[in-house]
Amino acid sequence: MTREDLRHQGEAMRDRLRGASPDLPDGFGTLLTEAVFGGIWSRPGLALSDRILCALAAVAVFPRLQAVQRLVGAALDHGIAPATIREVLVQSGLYAGFTATEETLPVAARVFAARGVALPPDPPADVSLEELTARGRTLMHELHGERAQSGYAAPDNPTTGALYPLAIQYGYGEIWFRPGLDRRARALVAVAAFTALRLPEQVAKFGQSALSTGLTQTEVIEAVIQTAPHSGFPPALNALAALGQALR
Repeated sequence: MTREDLRHQGEAMRDRLRGASPDLPDGFGTLLTEAVFGGIWSRPGLALSDRILCALAAVAVFPRLQAVQRLVGAALDHGIAPATIREVLVQSGLYAGFTATEETLPVAARVFAARGVALPPDPPADVSLEELTARGRTLMHELHGERAQSGYAAPDNPTTGALYPLAIQYGYGEIWFRPGLDRRARALVAVAAFTALRLPEQVAKFGQSALSTGLTQTEVIEAVIQTAPHSGFPPALNALAALGQALR
């Protein structure tokens, strides 16, 4: 494939994501079209809707609000449900800090309002803390197997144990059970968000676990690659290195 071919491919993908009259920055549009839309977004191995979720997770963890707004619109254009978009932003806040979600959800709400779409209400919180703990621990073991007991997750670590029970309750026990995102999609969001946050150890852990949710190894790798234009090529490459070691 020549650069011209890549550019044409990128133009087609760019128009699918941003419309026929995209707002591109002066002096940068060709590179953006060729390398980002042609070189990354047009890769095989991961569905476009999944790429949108990964990209949204990557920009939501900082958060980069202009990019969040653009990707929320693209998600709606491609039939992704408002509840799914909300859950990407909520789960990203679990990893980046819920202050990120406090900033990104109002952006999504404005996009929804402009499209005549209502922001889905918060799911009911009708599960006891004991049940959150129980189902959180069960999910951890289903996802991670023996890795659920290693590192900062080790149950006999008194230091991390001061915080980790709360992460089990509200991360695994609450957020991973909220409607809008199935387990497969949540695994993609986790891999993308951890890559953007420059946490290759977590990428390796969740990348292995993602295979138990129905994702293929190729899809997990592509989830990492999809973050490169949004949070940087070096973090994606570091994550791929860690993931490659883990999957070996």
